[in-house]
Amino acid sequence: MWGIIIGSMLVVAILGGIFLWTRFGKFGIVQMIAGDSKWKRRLLALIPFLIFGIFAIFSVVNVVIVMVHMAVYWALAELIYRIVHRIRHGKKVKTETGETADDSKSETKAKSAQTKKQEDQKTSDKKTSDKKLLGKKSFRPYWVGIIVLCFELCYFTTGWFLAHHVWEKDYTVTTTKDLGMEKLRIAQIADSHVGVTFDGEGFAKHLETIEATNPDVLFITGDFVDDDTSKEDMYRCCLALAGFKCKYGVYYVYGNHDKGYFRYRNFTADELREALEAAGVRILQDEVEMIADKIYVVGRRDKSVKDRIEIGTILSLLDPKKFTIVLDHQPNDYAAEAAAGADLVLSGHTHGGQMLEINFVGQMIGANDKTYGMEKRDNTTFIVTSGISDWAIKFKTGTNSEFVIVDVVHE
Repeated sequence: MWGIIIGSMLVVAILGGIFLWTRFGKFGIVQMIAGDSKWKRRLLALIPFLIFGIFAIFSVVNVVIVMVHMAVYWALAELIYRIVHRIRHGKKVKTETGETADDSKSETKAKSAQTKKQEDQKTSDKKTSDKKLLGKKSFRPYWVGIIVLCFELCYFTTGWFLAHHVWEKDYTVTTTKDLGMEKLRIAQIADSHVGVTFDGEGFAKHLETIEATNPDVLFITGDFVDDDTSKEDMYRCCLALAGFKCKYGVYYVYGNHDKGYFRYRNFTADELREALEAAGVRILQDEVEMIADKIYVVGRRDKSVKDRIEIGTILSLLDPKKFTIVLDHQPNDYAAEAAAGADLVLSGHTHGGQMLEINFVGQMIGANDKTYGMEKRDNTTFIVTSGISDWAIKFKTGTNSEFVIVDVVHE
């Protein structure tokens, strides 16, 4: 699956790169320097790709993302420009040929022929004038390209800001079940992918912000680390979790990235587990714990694990009168979790759609039961967070980075 996705992205990037190469050569400054030499224009149009190459040393994924976006939006801009130009040109010709006047057909044809001749002469004069200007090393602005580049700069600057800054997202869930208290305050984080938008120290600072909201419990719903996380950062994060103060402690379920895909990071899955357990974090793998003697916390194995236990089997062993919270990294089992009688299901994984375009596509193809936010099915409330960081991609334009605070209130 990942091979298909990566391969498709590379093909699109190559095609987009060829398209961009033809566009870069249209800028006036390139034409001014190259003059009438086509090979010079083509060589100059390669300069932006040298810049892309330098950034690719640090992150190929992000360079591909930028190039694909640029190519798509540039193509759309060119299409819109041509449509608008054709509409405006058509109206101009219609007016100049006098089609709206009450003249005879022969007179209209004569005027049209005369107008066409005048237009051809104007075009010829303009081409001659442009050649003279090029000879004098003058140039005309390529407005479509300028507008697209300005848009892309604003788009990705905003995306960088939304990915690297973390907001608090608040929800309130009501229940008639006895909680043993008036309100349970839950803090949830997911998809920290430590090392992408912050390191171990950055994670510790985010935990300080979360701790200041006075949660009763902290749930980590997967993808705490990934292949690019260093051993030093992993240990620093676990040290921060060890010092996190809340009444009922920290609970954790694995995501699809936590145990690693490519096996090149400098710590093992066992070392991660040992560090989390040493920090006092409760790791749940198709297991159940109870807090406040009234509330079940059910932690599921990730969907990528083939032999994970069905949610109906797990919940059938529990007292249905007690409030049940399910931690499930991927929001892909809503029907079964609602049918099983879960009260609250917390997930991550989707990054809230990450990029604006991915968000739309993900919803169209039904990649997950939900991409972001809160939804209620029967008596079950589902919440999907956009995550506190990102995997590989350092931009968010369809959402922003966040941690979640859920107040479960007895009504």
